[in-house]
Amino acid sequence: MGRVAILIVAGGRGLRAGGGIPKQYRDLAGHSLLRRTIAACLDAADLVQVVIGQGDEDAYARAVEGFTLLPPTHGGANRQESVCRGLEALEPHKPEFVLIHDGARPLVTPELIGRVIDILRKGADAVVPVLPVTDALKREGKPGVLEAISRDGLYRAQTPQGFRFDAILRAHRAERGREAVDDIAIAETAGMKVMTVAGDERNMKVTSADDFAIAGRLLGAPLPRTGMGFDAHRFGPGDHVWLCGIRIAHSAGLIGHSDADAGLHALTDAVLGALGAGDIGQHFPPTDERWRGASSDKFLIHARDLVRAAGGAIVHCDVTVICERPKLSPHRDAMRARIAEILELDMSRVSVKATTTEGMGFTGRQEGIAAQAVATIVLPS
Repeated sequence: MGRVAILIVAGGRGLRAGGGIPKQYRDLAGHSLLRRTIAACLDAADLVQVVIGQGDEDAYARAVEGFTLLPPTHGGANRQESVCRGLEALEPHKPEFVLIHDGARPLVTPELIGRVIDILRKGADAVVPVLPVTDALKREGKPGVLEAISRDGLYRAQTPQGFRFDAILRAHRAERGREAVDDIAIAETAGMKVMTVAGDERNMKVTSADDFAIAGRLLGAPLPRTGMGFDAHRFGPGDHVWLCGIRIAHSAGLIGHSDADAGLHALTDAVLGALGAGDIGQHFPPTDERWRGASSDKFLIHARDLVRAAGGAIVHCDVTVICERPKLSPHRDAMRARIAEILELDMSRVSVKATTTEGMGFTGRQEGIAAQAVATIVLPS
């Protein structure tokens, strides 16, 4: 059977949804809208090609981390040109069929994709999912008068729209420079045989801020989890300490199997705790020589990747470092920035604080440093 490709069009700006960034990279229930759209399509096709906007490369790379996809291609001045470029990027891979899907439809189901593919394999040149119009339709006529429009024979078209690959590529090349309502319109202009399948009411196109709220409810609110972590290391010989990923000059060092970064150790345990994945000692035993002197960012990256593998996301973390010396206020923003870099979060989602025990206990006697952390993650409900 011929190979099936899915072409996801995500090169628009989509600023009507608000947020100041293209809507496809905005958060939707713990993940970007585009990541959710791609995830819904991954298992349904042999090839997945995404069309993105110029300048969106970094946002796209974050959105698709961990996915196996063809390299993205850049869109053009309008949707028709963007689709044509996406089809040309797929041409060397010689798919028999292609499904063209809006990047802003993250709720597409395997059943709907399967219906489109099934009709293509039965001989259709083009397939479009449709839904009947159920609301009453009106057209503005004379002032104060709304004329009724019959709903008979009227449908709402959705994506993915499916095509025989070679035919739709030729059709798009012939229409280059013109704007079309959708890819089915281009197929009809080219004389392709178009068939319909039942669409899906859930397969909404996310356009406005209200749409984000509706789609979030349909996906199911993500399940928040919170974990706590604590770590402490005593002072020993040295001229610096590592705290929250930052090297800080000091009259002593911290003793530990790794670099003894109490801040990152506490935060790693907090993330693992939120996930229910044990503690740092289980993942990186102090008896294992591989971790002697290791940089503690490795531990936090491991915990971050476990959350992602579970389909979750880290949404906030808060670290409190407890010590009399060294003074941490000059380094606080650098610590926040380093943690944000490791976790690939916005810095606004990272808090680092410092406190003392007013001379009491081992930290008060300046025998060592302690840290505690809280991490909040969301997992699929």
